[in-house]
Amino acid sequence: MIKSMTGYGKASGEVNGNRVSIEIKSLNSKFLECNVRLPQAYRSKEMDIRNLISTELSRGKVELSSNVEFSGTKSTNFLNKPLIQAYHKEFQTLGESGIVSNDYLGLIMRLPNVMNLESEELDKESWNALKGIIADALKKVNGFRDVEGKSLDTDMNSRITSIDKYLKEVEEIDGSRAGRIKDKLQGQVKQIEQLNFDENRFEQELIYYLEKLDISEEKLRLKTHLDYFKEVLSGKESNGKKLGFITQEIGREINTIGSKANDAEIQRLVVGMKDDLEKIKEQVANVL
Repeated sequence: MIKSMTGYGKASGEVNGNRVSIEIKSLNSKFLECNVRLPQAYRSKEMDIRNLISTELSRGKVELSSNVEFSGTKSTNFLNKPLIQAYHKEFQTLGESGIVSNDYLGLIMRLPNVMNLESEELDKESWNALKGIIADALKKVNGFRDVEGKSLDTDMNSRITSIDKYLKEVEEIDGSRAGRIKDKLQGQVKQIEQLNFDENRFEQELIYYLEKLDISEEKLRLKTHLDYFKEVLSGKESNGKKLGFITQEIGREINTIGSKANDAEIQRLVVGMKDDLEKIKEQVANVL
């Protein structure tokens, strides 16, 4: 089953009497990249939180952000007075210069680390509560990835089928191509009235020429790659890397058919194949 690397999840709950919201976003990436933004009180659990993420999300550029609404009941909030004084001094200078208004207290209170918890350590109960909120958000991210994966699956299946149809048209045209090339060359030779040539040698050269233009193996390999792509796409595991490798092979065969065919109609079909393949590559880049 295909899963996307694009995901979003948000969950909230209470931790030590405070309202905590966890928001997780993920985008496509070759590896797992985590950016975790936490208040000072939760910094000691950053590695544990990263481990939770890596357990649930194997690949992707993941950003976790948190918001804590302090209740003032169970928590022991305090103001970071030295930091506030430093901010105040800077804003006072800016206010005197006319850069900012004098009403900057509200802005100072929203700046990082102005209000912290006295203890940077979470007790077991608080950590379990926070862990549960994160797990809920991760579950929603995975749900989002599943839904996005279904859309990717539908689109890629449609485009692989389209390439397969183009290939069938190529096969129909290619069936009579050798005969048409032979007739064309013989007609051109006959136009040269006084040219004496060896019929046997001509046949040998013609066979060599047609062999260079033969695309039988490329058509067979392309069909095999298309079938294998569909097989991996419908598998139980989401494997974007493998799909990426297969698209490279598909592209190689399409390009070879285009270069060897020497036929305007086949070239037109090849352009259609390439267009579908480029869109598939864009989608594969977002598959887990």
